[in-house]
Amino acid sequence: MMEEDMENGRSYQERRRTFATVRSRSSVPLVFRMLMRINPRALIILFLLAFSGVLYVGASTSPIVVFVFCICTLSLFFSLYLTKWVLAKDEGPPEMSEISDAIRDGAEGFFRTQYGTISKMAFILAFVILGIYLFRTTTPQQEASGLGRATSAYITVASFLLGALCSGIAGFVGMWVSVRANVRVSSAARRSAREALQIAVRAGGFSAIVVVCMAVFGVAILYSTFYVWLGVDSPGSMKVTDLPLLLVGYGFGASFVALFAQLGGGIFTKAADVGADLVGKIEQGIPEDDPRNPAVIADLVGDNVGDCAARGADLFESIAAEIISAMILGGTMAKRCKIEDPSGFILFPLVVHSFDLVVSSVGILSIRGTRDSGIISPIEDPMTIMQKGYSITIMLAVVTFGVSTRWLLYTEQAPSAWLNFALCGLVGIITAYAFVWISKYYTDYKHEPVRLLALSSSTGHGTNIIAGVSLGLESTALPVLVISVAIISAFWLGQTSGLVDESGNPTGGLFGTAVATMGMLSTAGYVLTMDMFGPIADNAGGIVEMSQQPESVREITDVLDAVGNTTKATTKGFAIGSAALASFLLFSAYMDEVAAFAQSPFKEVDIAIPEVFVGGLLGSMLIFLFSAWACSAVGKTAQEVVNEVRRQFIERPGIMDYKEKPDYGRCVAIVASASLREMIKPGALAIISPMAVGVIFRILGHYTGQPLLGAKVVAAMLMFATVSGILMALFLNTAGGAWDNAKKYIETGALGGKGSEAHKAAITGDTVGDPFKDTAGPSLHVLIKMLATITLVMAPIFL
Repeated sequence: MMEEDMENGRSYQERRRTFATVRSRSSVPLVFRMLMRINPRALIILFLLAFSGVLYVGASTSPIVVFVFCICTLSLFFSLYLTKWVLAKDEGPPEMSEISDAIRDGAEGFFRTQYGTISKMAFILAFVILGIYLFRTTTPQQEASGLGRATSAYITVASFLLGALCSGIAGFVGMWVSVRANVRVSSAARRSAREALQIAVRAGGFSAIVVVCMAVFGVAILYSTFYVWLGVDSPGSMKVTDLPLLLVGYGFGASFVALFAQLGGGIFTKAADVGADLVGKIEQGIPEDDPRNPAVIADLVGDNVGDCAARGADLFESIAAEIISAMILGGTMAKRCKIEDPSGFILFPLVVHSFDLVVSSVGILSIRGTRDSGIISPIEDPMTIMQKGYSITIMLAVVTFGVSTRWLLYTEQAPSAWLNFALCGLVGIITAYAFVWISKYYTDYKHEPVRLLALSSSTGHGTNIIAGVSLGLESTALPVLVISVAIISAFWLGQTSGLVDESGNPTGGLFGTAVATMGMLSTAGYVLTMDMFGPIADNAGGIVEMSQQPESVREITDVLDAVGNTTKATTKGFAIGSAALASFLLFSAYMDEVAAFAQSPFKEVDIAIPEVFVGGLLGSMLIFLFSAWACSAVGKTAQEVVNEVRRQFIERPGIMDYKEKPDYGRCVAIVASASLREMIKPGALAIISPMAVGVIFRILGHYTGQPLLGAKVVAAMLMFATVSGILMALFLNTAGGAWDNAKKYIETGALGGKGSEAHKAAITGDTVGDPFKDTAGPSLHVLIKMLATITLVMAPIFL
C-alpha cells in the first residue's frame, strides 16, 4: 500500500512537471487587468455612472431602448450568477486541475496571439474603409440631412471597429468559461451524470447569455448614440428610417473577426485532432485522449479556441447581422407606408432578442441536477433532458413573440398586420425547430442514417467514406425544402398584412421574411448554450481519460461527449438556416442602397446578361475555393503534427510504458503557428474577391456604357455564393457530424467495439469529417453573411 502511494505521488509530480512545460503566462485582456486593479467600490460607482449615461441616451431616443437596456443589464447579472454557481463547484483531485490548467493556459496563449493578428488586420481594413468613404459620393438622403462625407466615414469606421471589438470579446467570453468549466464537469462526473450535465449547460449558458446580450447592447447603444448625436428627426436632420444604414459597419466588423476566429480556431482544433487520432488510435492503438499521446493537449486546447471562442464570435455576428438587416428593412417599409411612428418597426429586432435572453434563461434554469448528488445515479439520456429545456424555451418564445408584435407592430393603417407578422415569427420558430430536428436525425447515432454509416465501416475504410459523403449530400434536401417553404410563407404573410405604399402596392413581404428570421433566432441563447455544451463535455472526457479515472466516470463523459457532437451539429444547422434568411435580407438591403447611391431603380438582376452570369459563376467558385483552402490548411498542419507525434514515439520509446513523458508543448506550438499562418489565405480571398470583382466590372461597365454593371455583377456573385454556400455548409457540417458519431456508436460496443477493424475505418471517416464540420463548414456560415455585409459597406466603389 505504501509503495502504491509513493508511486502515485511520483506520477503526480511527473504530471506537474509535464504540464508546466505547456503553460504560459495567463492571457487576461488588458481591459480586464485594468478593471481588476480598481477598488471594488470605485468600480461600482463607475458602473452606475456608465449605466446612468446609457439610460439617459436611451431615454432620449425611445422608451423601447430603455426597456432593451434594462433587460440586457438584468441578463448580465444573471450571467454573473451562472458564473459564480459554476466556479463554486469543486475541481476534483490535483491531477485533474493540473491538466485543466495546461489546457487553459494553452488556449489563452493562442487566443492572445490570434486576436493580436486579427486586430492588426482590422485596423488596416478600417483605414481602407475610411479612405473609400472620404472620397465616395453621398446619397440624396445624406445631403438633405447634412451628413457629410467625413462624418459618414468616421461613423462607418467607428461602427466597424466596435463590431470587431465586441466580436472579439464574445469569443473571449466563450473560451474563458469553457476552460474553467471543463474540470468541474469532469469532477462532477465522478458523482452523477445529471450534475455533470447541469454544470456543462450552465457554463455554456453563461457564454450564450453574454454573447446575445452584447450583440443587442452593442447595436442599441450605437443606434441611440447616433440618434442623439445627429439630432435625428429634428428639422433639417436625418430621418429615423435612414438611421439603421449607419450600423452596417458594426455587422461587417463582427463578421470580419468571426471569419478569422473561425478559420484560425478551426484549423488549430482539427489539425491537432486529426494528428492525434491518426497516430494515437490507428498506429499505436491507444484510446482517445490518452496521456501518452503527445498531441492530446493540443487537441483539448483546440476544442476551446475552435469550438468555444470561434462559435461565440460566429453566433454574435449572426445575431448582429440579422438585427441590423431587419432594422434597415423595417425603416424602409415604414418610410414607404408613411407610418407616423416608425420606431416600433425599427426597434422590433432588439425587443425580440431581449425576450430571447429571458426565455433562454428560463430554459437554462429548467435543467436541474439530482437532489442526492452524493450518490452515483444511472446515466440518463442527456439529449432528452436538453430537448425538454429547448421545448420550454420555444413555447415561451412563441408567447413573447406574439406580445412583441402586438406591442410594436400594431398600426392604425393596418390593424391586423401585427397578427400576420406574429405568424411570420411562428414560421421562423417552426423552421428553427425543424432544422434542429433534421440535424439531429442525420447526426445522432440513435437514428438510422448514422447506424447505416457505422455498418458501412465493417466492410472497410473506402465504404465508410462513400457512405459518409452520400449521407452528407442527402442531408441537404430537407433543410433546403424547409428554408424554401419558410421564405415563401413569410413573404406571403407579410405581403398580405395590409400595409401598402402611396401607390397602393403591398410592401410588407420582405419585412415578413425579416420577422421570420427573428423568429428563427428568438431562441438563439438556448441554442448557443447547447452548442457550448459540446466542447465543454469533450474537454471533460479528455481530462477524465488523462487523469486515469475509473471506467464508470469515462462512460458518463462519453455519453455527454456523444450528445455534445449532436448538439454542435444541430447548432450548425440552425446557424446555416439563419444565415440563409439573414443573407436574403442583406441582399435586399444592398439593392436598396445601390438604388439610393445611383439615384435610379435597382430592383432586379438579369442573369441572362453574360457579365452578370459570370459574376454568379465567380460567387459559386469562391465557395468551393474557400472550402478547399480551409480543408487544405487542416491537412498541411495535421501532417506536421503526425510527423512530430511519430518522431516522439520513435525517439522516446518509454512513452508507451509511461516511463518517459511526451513533449505536449511542442505539438501546441506547431499547431498554433501553422494555424495563424494558414488562416490568412482563405480569409483574404473572402474579403478581396467581392471588392476586386466589383471594381473590375465597374471599369468594364464604364467603357461599355453600362453604368450599374459593377453593382449587378456583385449582386449576382452574392446571390450565387449564398446558394452554393448554404448547400456546401449543410453537406460539410452533416457529413462531418455523422462520421464522428458513427465512430462514437462503434465505441459503445457495437460492431466489435474499440480496436476492431470497423472502429479503425470509422476513425478514418472521422478524420476526413473533422475539417468538414469544424473548419470549412462553420467558416462558410460567417463567409455567407460577411459577403453580404462587405458588399453593403463597399457599395460606393461598385458604382
